[in-house]
Amino acid sequence: MLQAGIVGLPNVGKSTLFNALTKSRKAEAANYPFCTIDPNVGVVQVPDDRLSILAEIAGTQTMIPAAIEMVDIAGLVEGASKGEGLGNKFLANVREVDAIVHVVRCFEDEDIIHNMGRVDPVNDAEVILTELVLADAESVSSQLQKNAKKARGNDKEAEANVSILEKLVPHLNDGKPANLLELNEDDNKRLQSFCLLSAKPMLYACNVKEDELGDFSENQNVINLKNWASAQQDAGSCVISAKMEEELSDLAQDEIAEYLEAIGVSDSGVSTLIQSTYNLLGLASFLTAGEKEVRAWTFKKGMTAPQCAGVIHTDFEKSFIKAEVVPYEELIAAGSMQSARDAGKLRLEGKDYIFADGDVTLFKCNA
Repeated sequence: MLQAGIVGLPNVGKSTLFNALTKSRKAEAANYPFCTIDPNVGVVQVPDDRLSILAEIAGTQTMIPAAIEMVDIAGLVEGASKGEGLGNKFLANVREVDAIVHVVRCFEDEDIIHNMGRVDPVNDAEVILTELVLADAESVSSQLQKNAKKARGNDKEAEANVSILEKLVPHLNDGKPANLLELNEDDNKRLQSFCLLSAKPMLYACNVKEDELGDFSENQNVINLKNWASAQQDAGSCVISAKMEEELSDLAQDEIAEYLEAIGVSDSGVSTLIQSTYNLLGLASFLTAGEKEVRAWTFKKGMTAPQCAGVIHTDFEKSFIKAEVVPYEELIAAGSMQSARDAGKLRLEGKDYIFADGDVTLFKCNA
């Protein structure tokens, strides 16, 4: 299962967000730096409104959503790339995840200590990004030396690596993240093999107070961070209230809906965050619907029909024959699988078919 790491400065709401995402109290949340030292790992369900509608059509009450793993990583501080604040340990934790959710404090509260002395989301984001880039610059320098030595012996793989690493050195030295280096598709794949921190996809979570969630247009901290993330890192962002979501996690679903309606919002932002993280990881869901259960199955975007069959069971990929596929929207319009079949909306797809998010599927395989 792919993992997204939650990072940020100390006391920005990382552990509170983790508790909200996993609906647990696994991560201690306290008002001092380095409250989290060892990373906490939790499985997070991906919200998907399509499942309940499919369950009605299929006549089942069992719904199984897709899931991803979230990792609560201890707060990074300025100088982490040089070992400050247990930096080496924390950067190693970041290196192990597939994507990064960067929580940034966008609220004022005199009772909660800010590690940098004042609330400045853009500065906070720059501190973390700088540490990732500095760590990458050191890693690239080391990898360049090793590959250059192999390249002198006519190692073709090493020669290809050197070509990219030599471009990365000045790029990183200018303070730019690795993901912004302009490369062709093949070189981008090679870039991933270098395991660079700033090459990982990143999403910014703007953590605000509850009363700012419905309308953050007056929160200049949020506006500044969103603009910076887009311009400086080509990164997306979303607005959350981690504290509110953590409090909601103890309530029943109908109580949550009632509370959100009372304050004029439909979501605390966490559902959007999870779905955005799912997309950030390059993941999508195909759906199956039967009398026993309705289920969202996770696949990597670009996977073929046999590969998706293998998600259900490895033997299915080898024995794949065809896939009956109907897009979710067309199935809902038809009202049932049989009606979709009668209307010619249900297609038979072969081994070359690339699955799309929301494909409702029945695989045909050899026994």
